[in-house]
Amino acid sequence: MTSKPKQNATLRLVPATTRASEVYDQLKADILQGRLQADQKLKIEELSNHYSTGASPLREALNRLSAEGLVSRSDQRGFNVAPLHWEELDALTETRCFIEGKALEESIQNRTDDWESKLALLIHKLSRTPRSLETKEHNANPEWESLHKEFHKTLLENASSRWLKEFSETLSTESYRYRQVAASKNFGRRDHHAEHIAIFQAAINGDIASAQQLLLEHYRTTSTMTGKGAKNLKLIK
Repeated sequence: MTSKPKQNATLRLVPATTRASEVYDQLKADILQGRLQADQKLKIEELSNHYSTGASPLREALNRLSAEGLVSRSDQRGFNVAPLHWEELDALTETRCFIEGKALEESIQNRTDDWESKLALLIHKLSRTPRSLETKEHNANPEWESLHKEFHKTLLENASSRWLKEFSETLSTESYRYRQVAASKNFGRRDHHAEHIAIFQAAINGDIASAQQLLLEHYRTTSTMTGKGAKNLKLIK
């Protein structure tokens, strides 16, 4: 019998809850980035080898993702990456526009100098960070994605209602999957940074109506372009 790799022996010293959280983060990132595709079967043995972990923390991570709707589970099929329902994308986008429009209104009403400075710094960092790791095709840059998420989250952080902010984050996560899956089909067709600057300027100027309109157009453009990309994507699967 061959001995197990030293890496696996080391992993046994890591508390199961900590390891499950690490695997959860890795799995979630791979699903959101599209490295694990919609409807893909998630085989325990293959995932254990890929993430160098045991079955228990892996199952715990999959159960957490199942509760969040990113993974589907059935007695017959086991675990699969949750499907993307493209016919629901427009409704998802409009719901996000409605919720975030209200959250943005509250956030601008409660704006502070620190908030404006934080947004300005994020805009500056986004301007210096390429969206894609490649110049001729879309290859998601984790640094840009992190800054982008933080920018949109910061826009809403002054909202009084925690429910608005939490629901906004849930909708953002769900929308992210659609955007990432089809992003390669629309690479280079829009200036995201110009859109972000316009939203930022309206927000710090206290122009609620303009900021809301620009944010809604930003999301609706993404939805329209993603929907077109999805149609092409289905043809090559």
